[in-house]
Amino acid sequence: MGSNSSRIGDLPKNEYLKKLSGTESVSENDPFWNQLLSFSFPAPTSSTELKLLEEATISVCRSLAGLWTVFTLGGVGSKAAAAPEVSSPLANQSLLLLLVLANLTDAADAPNPYRQAIMSFKNTQDSSPFPSSISHAFQINFNSLYMALCEQQTSDQATLLLYTLLHQNSNIRTYMLARTDMENLVLPILEILYHVEERNSHHVYMALIVLLILTEDDGFNRSIHEVMLKNITWYSERVLTEISLGSLLILVVIRTIQYNMTRTRDKYLHTNCLAALANMSAQFRSLHQYAAQRIISLFSLLSKKHNKVLEQATQSLRGSLSSSDVPLPDYAQDLNVIEEVIRMMLEIINSCLTNSLHHNPNLVYALLYKRDLFEQFRTHPSFQDIMQNIDLVITFFSSRLLQAGAELSVERVLEIIKQGVVALPKDRLKKFPELKFKYVEEEQPEEFFIPYVWSLVYNSAVGLYWNPQDIQLFTMDSD
Repeated sequence: MGSNSSRIGDLPKNEYLKKLSGTESVSENDPFWNQLLSFSFPAPTSSTELKLLEEATISVCRSLAGLWTVFTLGGVGSKAAAAPEVSSPLANQSLLLLLVLANLTDAADAPNPYRQAIMSFKNTQDSSPFPSSISHAFQINFNSLYMALCEQQTSDQATLLLYTLLHQNSNIRTYMLARTDMENLVLPILEILYHVEERNSHHVYMALIVLLILTEDDGFNRSIHEVMLKNITWYSERVLTEISLGSLLILVVIRTIQYNMTRTRDKYLHTNCLAALANMSAQFRSLHQYAAQRIISLFSLLSKKHNKVLEQATQSLRGSLSSSDVPLPDYAQDLNVIEEVIRMMLEIINSCLTNSLHHNPNLVYALLYKRDLFEQFRTHPSFQDIMQNIDLVITFFSSRLLQAGAELSVERVLEIIKQGVVALPKDRLKKFPELKFKYVEEEQPEEFFIPYVWSLVYNSAVGLYWNPQDIQLFTMDSD
């Protein structure tokens, strides 16, 4: 089924392309549709197989064309569109179809060909040959794809596509991490997390996992602190006239953790947020004073929660002595969870201090300002080891501030900290293993993704009606 033939089956090539694309305006020389026609399919041996092959070809071509539709209708084509719609029904349907096809389960004897194609497609500028094992290979303009993804992250399906490409296609992941304008992609993802109250939990998960995948790369973790942003209008807690992308990312992730602690209490969300912060911690650079404060404020919140659970456990134990019939709540499990999170926060702070102390005077300042918070954990058996470096830094800089006298201004304290960083012997800081977390899908990811994709089809597809009483794949209140 080659693209250089003048006929495809019983039809002239231009007529076949019109049937394939579902539009009268497609050109016989369109490079995108010709590329799709170059897919290699096994030769049919009967009229039934020929019909099935034609239907399958139309399905895969139209679904992959959804990517192209998103580009052109999203206003990132070579020609400026006149007042483009915010959302194109054709792009939406194409993207949903692509996601449905990509999430089909593998056959017993063969992997899903649509997923294989998504995992292996390359940039149009990449001239290297495809491996012989890849039968459904195609190329697409990565710059157009990147720009479209940056513009479309307000929808679940666009974020799910971004996750799918980053997780499954190493060509896309390498290309995106090499971009010098990553803020165009990261900012929309941060905005999803910032408005967590307005988003469904699946969309928040996908946005968070995208961040986690990005933070697996040390180059990304360094570069985000070099990108300076001005006037982030959607961040309303505080006016941020100038802040690095890295510090903003920290602020949003910490806010997500705090929201989760008080509202949803989802351990999975906690784990991924902390993993992203841990991945970045060794490369924290020039943290904004507000980001440094929020790191310590989160630790303060965790500390108070820890003390509250301890107090509840003590009171419950006293009450049980006078009434043996009352069952005791499982405070041990609550304590275990909160202590795991506290330890992770201490490891994140420690990682920053041991790897980039001289780059982060604002974090040292915040530590000193709230030094009393850490006192109770110095001798705690669960935190003793990780507290050594933090305690050393607090003691060292507290001594220097004491020598400088009382009534010091903020500027003077920061000056003393910057001078002290040079004098602090680095060999006195104990080395710990580098904090590195990698996203891994669950053993049966289809149990999450297939219902999720079909819930998007149910809620977002244009012109399709599904009887709610017949839906069995997901609950109707599922978000």
